[in-house]
Amino acid sequence: MEALKEIVNPILKWYDSHARVLPWREDPSPYRVWVSEIMLQQTRVEAVKPYFERFIKELPTIRALAEAPEDRLMKLWEGLGYYNRVRNMQKAAIELTEEYGGEMPADFERILKLPGIGSYTAGAIASIAFGIPRPAVDGNVLRVLSRVQKSYEDIMKQSVRKSFEEQVRAVIPKVRAGDFNQSLIELGAIVCVPNGAPKCEECPLKELCRAHADGVELELPKKTPPKKRRVEDRTVLVLLSDNKAALKKRPSKGLLAGLYELPNLEGRYESQEILNYVKELGLSPIRIQSLPEAKHIFSHIEWHMAGYAVKIEEPDKEPEGFFFVEKAQMEDIYSIPAAFGAYTEYFKHRF
Repeated sequence: MEALKEIVNPILKWYDSHARVLPWREDPSPYRVWVSEIMLQQTRVEAVKPYFERFIKELPTIRALAEAPEDRLMKLWEGLGYYNRVRNMQKAAIELTEEYGGEMPADFERILKLPGIGSYTAGAIASIAFGIPRPAVDGNVLRVLSRVQKSYEDIMKQSVRKSFEEQVRAVIPKVRAGDFNQSLIELGAIVCVPNGAPKCEECPLKELCRAHADGVELELPKKTPPKKRRVEDRTVLVLLSDNKAALKKRPSKGLLAGLYELPNLEGRYESQEILNYVKELGLSPIRIQSLPEAKHIFSHIEWHMAGYAVKIEEPDKEPEGFFFVEKAQMEDIYSIPAAFGAYTEYFKHRF
């Protein structure tokens, strides 16, 4: 704890001259902080920037988010993945509109009770937007604190994360709470980095860091390895009729719930089996073409995909659950998960 008290001034001084210029920092309103923090979960900063700008431009307020049509909301989120994040955001926005007049309350505990908001996000909103001295401890912060204190505790354990939160809460300055949280996050993102050697010579805490003093930076943080992902084979179909391709809507629950997808089958199929399947749908195939294999990684599942493009005659009737859309509609209206990116690109470039 004493070591952490000593980091406050040097890390704030470093942050004042090294903080990256990011769109959500220009106007750290509660709504903008909230949107950025949810987008930044499991997504790189550089990738988030254009999504954030587009989202805020179209949905500039909590009330606008609450009232957004689901299909448009999913389209705005397309490419960021983990779509439940934005669904929970809309649930929270509806609650904020009904109970707080479309404003975020300046109260950590009330923010924490909103759908989809955990202690990190609540701490980030409370401290950055309202100046409330609550910690915002993410993976970057856990890495910095583990190294500074040379802690070998498993950061994947909830009890350890909670302990680090309490340690930060004990030293967070009341005057610059948001800057302090962001300075720890920033240090972990650009100096005390994961997956490689940290840039210790650039670090404002190198004289205070116990891991650096003992040369064990690369041993920390300590964390249990993730469980091995389950592998699923899938066969994806690009069914083409004139300048249209077939889509389906996924079930309302489960993986990629409620999103649009290219037709696909669990397992691997030969071209003749696919032709037979297409005929069973009541469609008339003209020709079939194999497409390159692709892989997509979810948090607990890997899809190993084979693909076929099947040219068909214009159907008199669309098969149940299928509908055909034009290229422009696929690009502008329907949210198709990145899992199908290799095959939607074929359709987009086909015409």
